[in-house]
Formats: sequence, structure tokens, C-alpha cells
Amino acid sequence: MATIHVDGQRYDVEGSDNLLDACLSQGLDVPYFCWHPAMGSVGACRQCAVKQFKDEDDTQGKLVMSCMTPAADGTRISIDDEQAREFRASVIEWLMINHPHDCPVCEEGGHCHLQDMTVMTGHDRRRYRFRKRTHRNQYLGPFIAHEMNRCITCYRCVRFYRDYAGGTDLGAFGANSNIYFGRHQDGVLESPFSGNLSEVCPTGVFTDQTHSEQYTRKWDLQFAPSICHQCAVGCNISPGERYGDIRRIENRYHGEVNRFFLCDRGRFGYGYVNRDDRPRQPEWRSDRDDGWVTLEVDAALDHGADRLRSARRVIGIGSPRASLESNHQLRELVGEEAFSTGIGVAEQRCLDEMHSLNQRCGLPTPTLREVEHHDALLILGEDLIESAARVGLAVRQAAQARRETLAAERNIPTWNDAAVRTLGQDRYHPVFIAYPTATQLDDVTAARFTLAPDDIARLGFAVAHEIDDQAPAVADLDSATREAARDIATRLMAAERPLVISGGSLGCEAILQAAGNVARALARRARRGGLLLVRREANSTGLTMIGGKPLEWALDELASRRADAVVILENDLYQRLPAAANDAALTTAETVVVLDHQRTATWAQAHLGLPAASFAEADGTLVSLEGRAQRFFQVFDPSYLRPATRIHESWRWLHVLRGDIRRHPVADITLDAVTRDCARAHPALDAIVDAAPDANYRVHGLKLAREPHRYSGRTAMRAHLNVSEPRVPQDPDSPFTFSMEGYNGIGRPREEVAFAWAPGWNSPQAWNKFTDEVGGHLRAGDPGVRLIAPSPAADAFATAIPESFRGRDGEWQLVILSRLFGGDETSSRAAPIVARAAPATLAVADDDATRLGVDDGDRLEITGQAGSLTLAVRREATLPSGVVGLPAGLAPVLVAGEWVRLAVSRGGGGDAGGHS
Repeated sequence: MATIHVDGQRYDVEGSDNLLDACLSQGLDVPYFCWHPAMGSVGACRQCAVKQFKDEDDTQGKLVMSCMTPAADGTRISIDDEQAREFRASVIEWLMINHPHDCPVCEEGGHCHLQDMTVMTGHDRRRYRFRKRTHRNQYLGPFIAHEMNRCITCYRCVRFYRDYAGGTDLGAFGANSNIYFGRHQDGVLESPFSGNLSEVCPTGVFTDQTHSEQYTRKWDLQFAPSICHQCAVGCNISPGERYGDIRRIENRYHGEVNRFFLCDRGRFGYGYVNRDDRPRQPEWRSDRDDGWVTLEVDAALDHGADRLRSARRVIGIGSPRASLESNHQLRELVGEEAFSTGIGVAEQRCLDEMHSLNQRCGLPTPTLREVEHHDALLILGEDLIESAARVGLAVRQAAQARRETLAAERNIPTWNDAAVRTLGQDRYHPVFIAYPTATQLDDVTAARFTLAPDDIARLGFAVAHEIDDQAPAVADLDSATREAARDIATRLMAAERPLVISGGSLGCEAILQAAGNVARALARRARRGGLLLVRREANSTGLTMIGGKPLEWALDELASRRADAVVILENDLYQRLPAAANDAALTTAETVVVLDHQRTATWAQAHLGLPAASFAEADGTLVSLEGRAQRFFQVFDPSYLRPATRIHESWRWLHVLRGDIRRHPVADITLDAVTRDCARAHPALDAIVDAAPDANYRVHGLKLAREPHRYSGRTAMRAHLNVSEPRVPQDPDSPFTFSMEGYNGIGRPREEVAFAWAPGWNSPQAWNKFTDEVGGHLRAGDPGVRLIAPSPAADAFATAIPESFRGRDGEWQLVILSRLFGGDETSSRAAPIVARAAPATLAVADDDATRLGVDDGDRLEITGQAGSLTLAVRREATLPSGVVGLPAGLAPVLVAGEWVRLAVSRGGGGDAGGHS
């Protein structure tokens, strides 16, 4: 700690910080541009100037850049010194020389860091009277719009894109006052984190293109705290709504998870919420040959409840993309013995194995923030940028943290970004990756091993044996793999905080068991390591904790007529198992009830379809891959602007189906009641009631506001429907109100902050006002509660080591390759994600492609036990011979791990299908 004096006031600060960081952490306002809490200081903009004095007798002082000056003990500075204020105002004037006068039409207006800093410095006159520099803007893809004339040359964009996120196709061109930030030519930004440019940029150079198409000022958006549903990482988001549509998603700060950044799938994958073809009213048909009939809620529920009561046996199929509350309500409706998780048996075995390892391997699961501080990493069977992108970004920071270690040895502060990077160059903490193809983290790896799944597992088992000889040895291991295992083990043991990362992407239990053995070996050797296991869907972890039978069991029960009715919760079964198995079960069932917010192939098989709320219209709880239970809150009432809409949360529909509609109307249940009931029924989930404040939470007697205090049009939102404005919707399920007439200040620390705003801070930089220190944690604590803790001692080593992979004549082993864009069920229904996704291709090893006589773009028919697909070929130099890679997200005709046949396609038809 250090004591500094600012304008005569004494403050105790962290001595390792710079003065800018220290002042902001104390709530003091110092303007800045180039500095960012995640990227450190380069002193490029000169905006954060303050007056520094030698001692208390010094009255002259000197101007210093606070971002480049240590917060040393005894430092005396003045922010309000007249010379410093004049200098800061002049800096703004220099930066604004070429900036256009377009705030009223700029999409950044109202949440612009440049606007905030201009007001803060007091600059309000322009004296420049000459021709402004102008640039031609570029097309950068469906996510980001480009307006280069607004640039103030702070360099934040390229520092984030290249230095932090590892992108290579965005740079700075030119020199002096004619610098251009963009690509070498028009084209789609390649980084899966490009959307963060819209928040990193302090001006309107890079803006959210998806928001441009339905633009609304920030103060006219209604927000609620939410959780990204596009993968299992659990990033916190702030969705903004206007007129019944989600208009944009911004990052919501969480000190242990995503902090300042999101991946592009999480930021731009919300389009499925706004689709015009969504079901918005209950739909019924007595026979599948009949057409759909739209019903009112009471009639629909009467039909559904009567059919379910008359059924001999009802089973329920849950979903890993639905909340804990919804899955619990379905389980209560059908009974424990009739509940299926809705997950295929192979994936469920992997999920069960991961849950067991998290509890019994002896190593804890690190948070995303903790991942960045591990100093040796082994990744088995995961392409992290594709399967859990935000984890991949954290791994990149962990590798690059070697530079900070080297800087600390030379007393260079870690915030001095240019010096640290110059010293570190391309030296990284060791990262080892074993995966069938190249990955986007290969540039920071110490070694990469492109292996078939069984050989990845064998490598992991060998590493565990090298760490602890009590772990089973791998027989018939070739010398190269044995030497690699020995090197990996040595590097992991030499590290202070080794980390093992694996997951279920390849659907191989052996890989998970191998990762578990490495974790057990490290735990037995008393290493302060960690084990992180990647799941596929938003609530895969939570659904595993609830438990249930696999999807194949449920379909077999229906097809064999041991059950004659089924309730399917937010799950398109046709995206999980081949169509034939689903058709056999659903066409046999006498009653099929489907709850979903999308029209899927499963919805088309229903007798009764109930329109479920998406994450933007619902409240509920998810459990992330690290075992953190987090609450997401309803952003808007879907019926307020569409009175004919009858959308409700799935748990609310299911509550009524359990009872009598006349005695239990849809509104006769609250989220708090369902959450408490879920916690009571499942002891492993008993802490979820503490994941967020309940509906009774108040600040100074007020509920929390969903709308900024400048929100306009509150009394005219329905003017196109009726001049008589109804009462604002009432929310009995959360501590939020559908109004600006609630608490939205910063005086009371709280976990559930809906949007970033503080007096004088309208941009995303306002999160500084809600944290205990800049880049630290929310002052009231980070949201959510951890549910899973490992036992202090590791359990026994796994011993089922697979044989070495051997190819077969005329057959290839299939691996499903994770895909960020187009690889999950919901975001692949969003138009920008579809535009960004690369065409689906079949990855074939070079040797195999040569033998087959095919090249890139040629078409191959791939045939498995349940059917075939025809895809264009992509030759993959690193793929092991005898293995073919199919991208995730296609119709599941083929199963991971099965042996398939390949044939050159002679005609059309049979092409792989994706989501509609």
C-alpha cells in the first residue's frame, strides 16, 4: 500500500498502480483515452495530465501523465491545478481538430467516452478553421461499422485487437496526423472478439452494425442484468430493448468472469429473440394432419392438462439451454423416474464424468479471471476459441503473462504496457494443446499435437504417469509421444500454478479421464493447480446436477409405447439425434406438448405448442461451467407492445400444467417460490436462492430501474395501438421495475447493475464507478454463487487407457469440430451470425485427400450408420490420416467417433443442413 495526496486530501492506494488507476479507484475523475484497465498504459493521448509536486513545500510542480507515473508512497499531485486543467482542455482541442461535428447523428452519442471527457475537461469551443482530414471507411463485416473520420488516434483498437486478442488483420497505417486504423483492404474482421471494438473505442469509429439497423439511443433502451445463453462460460451481459425487440447487447462487468470483454457470438447472437416467425400464441391441433389452431391461454392449458391427465404415462424431456427452474418444474410434473435431460447418452456420460472430476480430482475449478494467472497449461481435446471463446481469450492472457513475470524481475510495473511487451516479445508461459486440427491459440503454444481422440487421451495418461508414477503407464507408447509427455510433465511441475483444460467437444470419455488423471497427479504432488472442463450449453452443468435419463431412453419409451405422452422443454430433438429416431418416437406418441421460443422441427411434431419466453423475456438461473449459479432477469414484458402475445416463462406454463387452470392461473406463481422449491428438491443446488436478490430487495424503498433516468416516450409507447396508455407492467418476480422510476444511482453498492451509467460517465467506462478498484470486483460483490467445490483429496486414478489409433481401409473415424459461428442451436438463427459463419466443409487430411483424388471445394459424400451428407472438401494439413472432421451445428445424421465411408459425389442432393 501507499499513501498519496491529491489536492490536499490523503488517500491510501495500491502502490503498484499508476496514478490514474489509483485516482479512479478512489472515485476521483481524471480524463483519459489511451489507457484501459485491461491493457495498461502507453501514454499516447496525454489527456490524463496532472500537476505533481516534489513535497509539501513545492508550489511550482510539473505536469506529468498520471497513467505513466507510479503511485509511489508520498506522491503529491493536483488534478484541479489551473495549468493541468488548461493543458487537458488543450489536449481535447488537439484531438478534436479533425473530429466531425456529428454527435446528433453519431451512433456513439449518449454513451460516448469522448463526449464524457470533453465535458469533463470543459472544452466547448473550436478554433480550427481549416480543411479537416477525411478518410474513406471500410466494410468490416456484419458485426462492426466503420467511421474512420471520428478517430482521435488513441490506439486502443489495435492494442486490444492485436496485442490483447491476438488478431492479425487490423492495424495502424500511415504516420503523424494521417493515421488510419483498419484492414489492408475491405473485408470481414477475422477475430472472434471484434465486437469489443465498439466498447474499447472511445469514439464512434467502430460501432455495433447490428444495432445500426434498428438504432436507439442508449437512454431509450430498457435493460436488465442477464447471462449469455450461447455457451457454458456464463458471461454477464446487458441486453437493451426498445419496442419489444432486443436492439443490442453490451458487456456487463463481472470481476470473476468476463470482466470487460465478450466474444462475438455472445454479443451478436441475439437475433433469434426478434424473429418474426417465433410462436407468440398457444397453438393446437388434434391430429398432425390438421392445421394449427391458435388458442387463448386458458383453452390451450385446458387442452394440454386434459390430454396429460388422460395419458397412461407422461415423460418429460428437459433441456440444457433452459433454466434450472424450468427443468425442475418439468421434473415435478412428470416425476423423477419419467424425466429425461434431453441430452444424448454419449454427451451425458461426458457431462457426468466432468461433474465427478470437478468434485473428486483434488484440484479446484478456476474462475475465468484466475485462468489468466496460471503459468503452465495443458489443453486436451478442445479448440477453446471455437468451443468456449471467452476461456480461450483468458488462456491467451495466461500465456502472455510471462511478460509480466519478466517485467517484475526487473522492477518494471505491469501497467507500463509498451515496456512490458518490448521486454517479453514472443516469450510465453508454456501452453500445450492436443486437438485433431490447428487452433486459433497455436501462435502462443509451446507445442501442439494434432492427434486422433484416442491418441489425445493416451498423451494425457502418459503425462499423468510422468508426474506421478502411481498413475497407470501407457503401454506401447512411441518414443516421440513419450518424450513429449515427459516434457509437458516437467513444465507443469515446474510451474507455480499449472492448469489442465479439457471438455466434451470431441465426445470422448477417455480424454476426460486422462485430464482427470493429470489433475489427480498434480493434486497428489501438492501443486496449486486447477482443472477446467468445458461444457457445450448454457445450463449443461446445472442440468447434470438435477439429473435425469438420457434422450435415447425417452425416445425408446415413446417408440415402444411404454409412455404415450411427452412434454418437451425448449429442446429441438432433431438437433441432437438423427431424424429417424425422433420420428419413430414422436409420431407414436398420442400427446406431444412442446414449449419453446422458436419454431423447430420438434415444434412441428407437437399437438400443443406453448410459446416460451427467451432469455430476454424470462427470469431464471443457470449454472456455468465453473459451477457458478447466476440469475438472468426479464428485460421486457413481451405482451406490453404486442397485446396479442401470450408468451410466458416455461416454468410458469409447467406450473399450471401440474394443476388446475381454474385454481392456478398462469400468474399464480413467482420466481422466488420456484427457485426455493428447486433448491429444496436438489440439495446440490440449495445455494441458488443466494445467487441474486429476491423480489423484495429495495434501495431506499425503491425497486431497481430497468430504464435510464433520461428514458423518453414512457407515455407514448403504445400510442400506435391506443391513446389510452395502460399501467406500466408490474414485476412480481424480481427486484426490478419496468420503468425509469426506480433506483439507478451509484450510492448503494449492489450486485445487479443493469447498465453502465454514472454521473458524468455515460460510456462503458462507467463500470469504473461500480468497482472496488478499477478492474477489480463490484463493490457489493460479483453476482452469483459457486456450487461446486472439490474434495481435499483426489480419488483413484482412471485405468481404462484406449489403444493407439489405427486407421481402417475404406473407413474414417469421424470427429465433430467445434464451431463458434453456426455451431449452436439458437445463435445460428441470428442473421449476422449466419452471415459471419464460414460454409460448412468436411476436413480431410492431405494424404487422404490425395488418395481419394479430391481437392479443396470438391464434394464428398460421407456415410454413417444413420445416413449420409454431402459436403465440400477442405484439405487440412495437420489432421491425422484416417480421421475426418465435421463442423458442429449440422443436422445430426452422423455421430462423433463412428467410422464412416467417403465417396466422391457425382451429383447434388443430400447436402448438410443447418438451422432454419
